[in-house]
Amino acid sequence: MAESTAYVDTAGDCAETHVDSALTVTAKEVVSQSVMALKLSHPTGRRLPDWAPGAHIDLILPTGVTRQYSLCGDRWDPRSYRIGVLREPAGRGGSVYVHDVLAVGDSIGIGGPRNNFPLVPAPKYLFIAGGIGITPLIPMIAQAELMGIEWNLLYGGRTRTSMGFLDELDVYGDRVVLAPQDEVGLLDLPTFLRSAAADDTKVYVCGPEPLLEAVETGCTDWPVGKLRLERFVPKPQSAPVRTDPFELELARSGLVVTVTPDGSVLDAVHKAGVNVLSSCREGTCGTCETTVLAGQPDHRDSVLDDSERDSADCMFICVSRSCSDRLVLDL
Repeated sequence: MAESTAYVDTAGDCAETHVDSALTVTAKEVVSQSVMALKLSHPTGRRLPDWAPGAHIDLILPTGVTRQYSLCGDRWDPRSYRIGVLREPAGRGGSVYVHDVLAVGDSIGIGGPRNNFPLVPAPKYLFIAGGIGITPLIPMIAQAELMGIEWNLLYGGRTRTSMGFLDELDVYGDRVVLAPQDEVGLLDLPTFLRSAAADDTKVYVCGPEPLLEAVETGCTDWPVGKLRLERFVPKPQSAPVRTDPFELELARSGLVVTVTPDGSVLDAVHKAGVNVLSSCREGTCGTCETTVLAGQPDHRDSVLDDSERDSADCMFICVSRSCSDRLVLDL
């Protein structure tokens, strides 16, 4: 059984250290036909918050758009972050702005880092990436190398020229299997998953939804925690537990508001004048993670696993709702 996560240190931990300020673009590098790497530093050169493999930051663009990007640089570099941005012409404009407008020397708003996709200890790893899904796996590979742990990477993309960071991966030799679709077809998932199923290998997968669905289908009988996924799009959800209004108490603000069936918790909080950083509004990025002080959340995100949902101590307020008549949040 998979533990499904999405773009935020350990998932479900609501107390984290965030930048929540502006950084300066100090380098901009083309790493494939469609991927641009950005290096970001504090304008005074001061140390940035530490992060671990799997973490992401929120990029808060001048256009008002907020997007999440996995950190793919050197986690031991205390004064810069690196992200990789896929150009998506049919997207909502964030990636096009980064590619075409954002320049070295520009200041950009940042939130995070957050981590929903932590690398947990294992005697062996299998990493599977599709397209821009390679970004969170790059620091995981570096960490496995540092610790002398055996690993392999299966990396697919539409074409070789579209696949980012190949020069960096080339140093690892045959532990990296490149599979451009126009050259070899679809990834040979059955062979790689079969080899990982028989031992204590942990499998980390990031990429487009068809890849994640194919991996999940091939691992339905695996124990919980052996497979971890990072999603770009939300999982299908059933109807909410309740369809009537519920009360929302904002403990720090001293406010009580009503959440209607056609409105989100995030909308109600914003209408009350309380600012919570949000981005995807789909329950995938983890940006709006909020501590729950009382009540039972109706979790409708694609981030938390079953044990984290059962603890009921935090929720993602862009999509999740309430099972109880009253929900108390630490806002």
